[in-house]
Amino acid sequence: MLTYFKTPIGRLRLLAFLEGVSLLILVFVAVPLKYFAHFPVMVKILGPIHGALFLLFVFNTFQVGIEQQWKFKEITWKILVGCFIPFGTFYIDAKILRPLYRKQ
Repeated sequence: MLTYFKTPIGRLRLLAFLEGVSLLILVFVAVPLKYFAHFPVMVKILGPIHGALFLLFVFNTFQVGIEQQWKFKEITWKILVGCFIPFGTFYIDAKILRPLYRKQ
């Protein structure tokens, strides 16, 4: 896991995973607890965490795209569009980021 921190694409992959997992927990644990058990505390905690991870992912996508000199129309926009689709970060990692990471 620590090897991800050594490269910009590795850090972006890690952020994609964390953002996706935070959405999973938010949607399948925190929101049901809020509406069925009347326990909104987890949404109040996880909502901002997920939002911060999402913003970090978007900003890091631009940063890595500039550092790696990605053509915007070929890679960067696909990553940005994919992160707006629920659970799209898992797809982004599998189809775009993992192959790029392996090329390094």
